[in-house]
Amino acid sequence: MRNAATWVVGLAVAAAALGGGIWYGSAQRQQTGPEPAAAAALTERVFKDLQGVDQRLSQWRGKVVVVNFWATWCPPCREEIPGLIDVQQRLGPKGVQIVGIAIDSAEKTREYATNIGINYPIVLGSMETIDLVRALGNKAGALPFTVILDRHGKVAGTHLGLMSTAQIEAAVRAAQG
Repeated sequence: MRNAATWVVGLAVAAAALGGGIWYGSAQRQQTGPEPAAAAALTERVFKDLQGVDQRLSQWRGKVVVVNFWATWCPPCREEIPGLIDVQQRLGPKGVQIVGIAIDSAEKTREYATNIGINYPIVLGSMETIDLVRALGNKAGALPFTVILDRHGKVAGTHLGLMSTAQIEAAVRAAQG
């Protein structure tokens, strides 16, 4: 009886793993390259920061910009943020700028950013920002989604899902050329 139970549990775990792999694979297939005008739309779009001031990503042209679309209610986003904080602290002085675009309320975003000690600019996106995310290649509109812009404001890479600190650093190095 114990062997049958072990076999059933093993089969269930295998099915769950296979299902997760299929979901992950389909999510990755949905990510495509950015539409030609999407990078320009991203860098020139006006976003409000947490103080209500208009900001454009083009102000950081000349730096490698890591644009991270996230939300406070997104567990993988929250898991990724300490790595972004670390990269900003270490590589900011070397011409790298992290920018978070929160798809969330200003109040929740401000509270979370303060509590965790986010050391990079946060601007607020909207539901319209999801259309931009899709134009940048994230057809699922899922979070977190990261876009790496080279020093000229061109898309050097995108990543759908959680990025480790090592992956962020590798993407930055690739964008630096």
